[in-house]
Order: sequence, then structure tokens, then C-alpha cells
Amino acid sequence: MELTPPGPRGIPPLFARLVDDSALFPPADVAMPEALRAHFASRGGKHAGVLGVFLCQGSRLPELITELIKIKPKEPLPLSLIIDTGLGGVPKAISIVESRSELLSLRMVEMPAPSDVDEVWLERVSEFVPEDVIRVVEPRRGVGWLDGVRNVIEHGSWPKIRCGGKAGENFPSVDEVADFLSVVSGSPGASFKATNSLHRAVRHVDAETGFTHHGFLNLLVASARCLSGGDVREALESTDGKALADEARALPEPAAKAVRELFGSYAAASFDEPVADLGELELL
Repeated sequence: MELTPPGPRGIPPLFARLVDDSALFPPADVAMPEALRAHFASRGGKHAGVLGVFLCQGSRLPELITELIKIKPKEPLPLSLIIDTGLGGVPKAISIVESRSELLSLRMVEMPAPSDVDEVWLERVSEFVPEDVIRVVEPRRGVGWLDGVRNVIEHGSWPKIRCGGKAGENFPSVDEVADFLSVVSGSPGASFKATNSLHRAVRHVDAETGFTHHGFLNLLVASARCLSGGDVREALESTDGKALADEARALPEPAAKAVRELFGSYAAASFDEPVADLGELELL
């Protein structure tokens, strides 16, 4: 299923539908009414082509539907369903979404994998989620992590990489991200999703926490180099926004589309921050 069609209003293919809206989740934790109002405002704004799906927990579907009934959207909300009730809750959650097709359009289902990412579990994921919906599974980093990533890909799902969180150990190293990219790019037709702490375009140190955050532009350029045989680790480590932007801008359209076939999207707590960064780097 193609998730990254050319964005409207001249959005470059490299950034079309790149940013999924995770305003309901930490660190934003925005209330449902405010999150939806902001999402629909962005969807009707100048940079709507950068905006991807709206993320909502399965346990909050009734709340989401109640608010959408009040809003009465002109088109169904593109949704990524985040499974927080266990694999057994998937069929019911999907049934609820499908019963409200005038309000919701299910594009993606995301869930954490069990520690061993066993094949029986992955087969059940495939059985529960409709074929036209993207399945995203997050293996835990640790011993055997990359084997888990391979298993996820082999079963037709996108692996997810968590790029940060509330503690230092939540941030994968440059080597770990590079190894992840190598596995995914080495699997024909595979795509991945990224999440957490990719607030800004370029790698930087957070002044409040002291944690070094990965940048989503670093990930895009690293993905391009992964596909072309370039220095992936250097791209991930770079803090030179201008150099990264120049390299991204210079990608021919077929190369940019190939990058986005690999790097499907990432979840951001704020839509305004990534758009502002791309604007400052003259990429939008």
C-alpha cells in the first residue's frame, strides 16, 4: 500500500506525508478535542502535504469517535490505530473503526512486539489486520533485536524504530540506527517507521535533558546513503543542517521516492516544529 503519494501544493516527494500526528501521546499529551482541532487545521493549511495519519490508542476509540461526530469532518480522518490492549483486542478495535467509515479511514495499525517476536504471534497480526492496511510492529532493542526486525519484515509488516524517550537508554546509538537501516534496506520492498523524540530536523542536544536527539532529516539523508552505498553513520552523526539540507535537496525525484519507500513516516508530537525546521532550511 503506497503511503507517500506526491503532496499537494508543491510539497517535495521527500517530505510528502512524512509526519504522522502523535499529539495524543507523550510528550505532548494533548486532550482529544484540541488534538483533533489542530490536526484538521494543519490538514487544511499550507503544508498539508507533509501531514500523514492521526495516531490514536485503541482504548480511546470511543472518545475519538465522539469528538469526530461533533466536528463532522468533510472527509474521514486518516487513522493509525495504536494497539494498547494486546493483540487480542485488535479485531474488536478494527471492527469499531470499520463501522464508522464516514468518520475514520484506517491506514495503519501499530503495536509493540513480544520480547521474542515469535512467528505465531506475527502470523496472527497478519490475520487480524486487513491486507490494505499497513502493519507496523516494534521489536524491542536488545539481544537479538535485529533478528526480530528481520522476522517482522519477513511477515509483511513494517518494523518500527524508537528513537528516544524519557531516559537515556531509550535513545539508540548511531551504530544501532545504522544497523537497523542496513537490515531494512537490504530487504527488497521493506519499509520502516520511526517514532519518539524526532522533534527537530537535525541532530542536537536537548538543553533541558542533555540527551542527544536524532534528527528526522539525518534519518532521511542516511536512508538515501544506505540505498546508494554512502556513509550512513556520518549522515546520522551530522549536526550541519545546511549540508544535510543541500544533500536532501539535490536528490533526484526517483531517488527521493526510493528513500520514502524505505522510510515510510515518523510520529511527531508537534506538526509545527518539523514544518518550521524544514522552512528554515529552505526545504519547503
